[in-house]
Amino acid sequence: MKSSFSGDDGGDCIEVAPGIPDAVPVRDSKDPHGPVVIFPTGGWSSFVAALKNGEFPAAV
Repeated sequence: MKSSFSGDDGGDCIEVAPGIPDAVPVRDSKDPHGPVVIFPTGGWSSFVAALKNGEFPAAV
């Protein structure tokens, strides 16, 4: 699943693969054959919630 902000050139986004029990694989949308980081489902959910709540400073 790629972010709608990614665009045709890949942008500065990530892709996640939903539906895998207990894991959320994440990769750089510009490098689909590159490395993958796998997060526990609960950790990923907490991270996304923190993003939505503005708990991280904006990138400069």
